Order: sequence, then structure tokens, then C-alpha cells
Amino acid sequence: MKWQVALTIAGSDSGGGAGVQADLKTFAALGIHGTSVITCLTAQNPRRVLAVEPCSPEIVRQQMKAVFEELRPAAVKTGMLFSAEIIRAVADFFKKQKRLPLVVDPVMFSTSGAALLLPAAIKILREQLLPLAMLVTPNLDEAEILTGHKIASVENMRVAAREIHTRFGCAVLVKGGHLRGVCEAADIFFDGRTELLLNAPFFRGVSTHGTGCTYSAAITAALALNHDLPHAIEIGKRHVTAAIMRSYRIGKYSALGHFA
Repeated sequence: MKWQVALTIAGSDSGGGAGVQADLKTFAALGIHGTSVITCLTAQNPRRVLAVEPCSPEIVRQQMKAVFEELRPAAVKTGMLFSAEIIRAVADFFKKQKRLPLVVDPVMFSTSGAALLLPAAIKILREQLLPLAMLVTPNLDEAEILTGHKIASVENMRVAAREIHTRFGCAVLVKGGHLRGVCEAADIFFDGRTELLLNAPFFRGVSTHGTGCTYSAAITAALALNHDLPHAIEIGKRHVTAAIMRSYRIGKYSALGHFA
């Protein structure tokens, strides 16, 4: 049986809960062969990020070249890119490739609050990478940075999704898992024609790490399997909700249950 290939371009999480590790587990759970380009090494655990060591733009380039030479992916996602130089290397590479589904998860902060994207890199992300994307998947904090507006309601999320789409020309999934005062995890998808409101229950007492990575990786896997984008969004939402529901304990922490 021939498997489709997907690629994640992201940081390595030494705790195994987020980043490339979460992406590869998600790809495998959805029947996709995962390939990876490591952008940064992080020393982190479920509680905090101790250190970040970025890779050189050249080794990022060479990793992408190696994958595309023999294992050309059907879809690609980016996660933690960290620096302007790494973002430029990724954008320049994809400008020279035949267009393919590119999901940009604009990772700016860790769950514990550590900065995972340098301030100078945000401008390059906006100008060079987002215009190449099929989809961008900001959480509330990231959507506020991309729009410059506070987001405190589902209606604010709708406005933000439309503004991001207008500015960058890509479809948008604004993730509302951290929205206060609501009883469900609500996300808004908008691609210029279709708008979706996706709801899922909160699971009380479960504090997980890597949900954003898992969500965007599941969407990427669905695109690699040739689902259209709205359906891929729905598959991603179902997968991350199920992974939270199946979470298991590791020491004092919860980890996402990627596999049934």
C-alpha cells in the first residue's frame, strides 16, 4: 500500500508533547508518512522552555531539499520558525516550488509563555510566508498580533478571520480555545467564501501541551489525503478533540492521546 507524504517544518520539543514530535504522531495516527525539517532545538518540558537553539538557515534549506528530492510531500505545515532568517529560507524555497497545500501555524509563544518567534521575524512572516499559505491557524494571541486588535468574543474572532484573509489572501482558522467566558472551544474558519463555526466541549481537569501543533498537523494530513480545505478543517477539529479526550498522565502532566 502506498502512503501519502506530509512534511512538518518546526522545532523539536524535548518533552515530546509539541512541535515536530506532536506533528509526526498526528501524521502517523491519520495514516500519513511524516517527514520533518527541524528549525530549532528546544530544551523544554510540559512546565517550561529552558533554552532554544536555532538551526542555521542553510541546514534548514538542505533538509527541505533532501525531502523534496525523493519524498515530495502532498502537503506541508510550518510551526516554530523562530527567526527572520529561517522564515526567509523557508519562503524562498517555496517560492521556487510548484504550489502545494501549505498550512502555516504562526507559533509565537509556548503554552508556558516563552517567546518562540523573535519580534523582528513577525514582519517577515507577514510579508513573505503568509502570502504563500493556503491556510494560517493563529490562536487568539497570535490573531491579535496579526490584526492589532483585541479579541474577546466569537464575533471578534469572525472579524479577525476576515481581516487576516483580506490582508494576506489565505484562508484563516482562528482558534478560540483560550477564549474566556464560553462553555465550548469555538474556532472560526473563513476562506473568502465559506465560514465555519466549529465547537467542541472543554474537558475539565485536562491541561494539555501541543494542541495547536496537533490541530494544524491533522489539517495538513487531511489535505495530503486530498480532502478539500473545509473538510480538512473539520477532520482536524475532530482529531484534536479526540486527542484531548484520550489524554493520559505522564508524571504530574497530561499528554495528548494521538492514537485510539
